[in-house]
Amino acid sequence: MAWGEPALEAARSTGRPILLSVGYAACHWCHVMAHESFEDEETAGVMNALFVNVKVDREERPDVDAIYQSALAMLGEQGGWPLTMFLTPDGEPFWGGTYFPPTARYGRPAFADVLRGVAKAFREDPGRVQQNVDSLREGLARLSAPAEGGLIDGSALDQMAQRILREAGGVHGGVGGAPKFPQPSIMEQLWRAWLRTGQDGFRTAALVSLDNMCQGGIYDHIGGGFARYAVDAYWLVPHFEKMLYDNAQLIELLTLAWQEARKPLYAERVAETIGWAARELRNDRGGFNSPLDANSEGEEGRFYVWTADEVTALLGKDATDFMSAYGIAPSGNWEGKSIANRLAVPQRLDEETEARLAANRAPCCERARAGSGRAWTTRSLRTGTA
Repeated sequence: MAWGEPALEAARSTGRPILLSVGYAACHWCHVMAHESFEDEETAGVMNALFVNVKVDREERPDVDAIYQSALAMLGEQGGWPLTMFLTPDGEPFWGGTYFPPTARYGRPAFADVLRGVAKAFREDPGRVQQNVDSLREGLARLSAPAEGGLIDGSALDQMAQRILREAGGVHGGVGGAPKFPQPSIMEQLWRAWLRTGQDGFRTAALVSLDNMCQGGIYDHIGGGFARYAVDAYWLVPHFEKMLYDNAQLIELLTLAWQEARKPLYAERVAETIGWAARELRNDRGGFNSPLDANSEGEEGRFYVWTADEVTALLGKDATDFMSAYGIAPSGNWEGKSIANRLAVPQRLDEETEARLAANRAPCCERARAGSGRAWTTRSLRTGTA
């Protein structure tokens, strides 16, 4: 059902809890969970027998998404999409998670087992459910209450930056392990801490992160633009979805860093990313579409990966040098195909070589746009508008 009073009334009249699933059209794992579980007759039967099921598009109802993402965070869980929340018939949250697989894997229980366990707890342990409801209600009320705040002084910002620096990822940059997100606001904290204090550790951590992101597979070296995150700790394999807000923040961050570091790499990535957004995300109403789907023709990443034969057919005698620079090999580096990247030799080459590589990227990009067995013009771009 859609979010609204009819769904709440159905839950009240049946005495069943609500299963709320929040996602959006360009979310890869939302599609995966829908296909694995919601379209599976046996799992759907469990859902329909035990819950009133509600689906919300986060781009249509960001207000609903914000409330239940906050509730999930208060439960100590990492948020994201698909968001899977369990609510009382009055719409109050008492437990939740994100993606659940159809069978137990990835350290997560099977979705059908979760459904049965939650429904049993709702029936047989109402006191525990009510305790969760009360705690989350109080927490959400505190979040929504306006509160006067004091100024954050420089020492507090420096302390925060020091804490981030302890989590920074060494030679690969970024924060944490796999999956690894660009987190431009965190990188900006490091950069501004260097500007305030002059401590080189902040500057180095920020530059190492930006260099690896700009040269890794998380960046689309053929068409431009950054993917939402890398599934590994090395920035090689992206989650192929591209988001407007990620790229806007990275453009700003790279510009900020370029103002001091003057790295040509950053200027190139800014120009290329702006060009990609203007070409790929602009719509006929004068705005920009907000995401590009990770899937093409029903397959994750199909549009963005290459084979050695494809590149050879396009570039002829220049193919060998191009593939060497961008890590494209007959054996591939991801599921038998290659994600273009420059992590093996991240340093910029001489200007003549860089110019030749740029010239050779153009026919790859144009050939991809024209179709060529790929999915640029025929792929499904299910987008929301910002």
